[in-house]
Amino acid sequence: MQSQAKSPKDRVKSYRSRMRAAGLKPVQIWVPDANSCDFAEECRRQSRIIRNDPLETRDLELLADLADWGHE
Repeated sequence: MQSQAKSPKDRVKSYRSRMRAAGLKPVQIWVPDANSCDFAEECRRQSRIIRNDPLETRDLELLADLADWGHE
């Protein structure tokens, strides 16, 4: 005897139950749309602000050093 296929709603409910049983919880976040023209313009604006900032240069050098850490 074949069992009836689960509906998408039932599959989602089952999946969420398994995840909760594993100690996880669902989290939804909103992030900027990287395809938006506004996003690109805001990136350019912020880049112009920090372009010649000595602290920003120092931070970027630190990040570059950390990226190489352990690969020597």
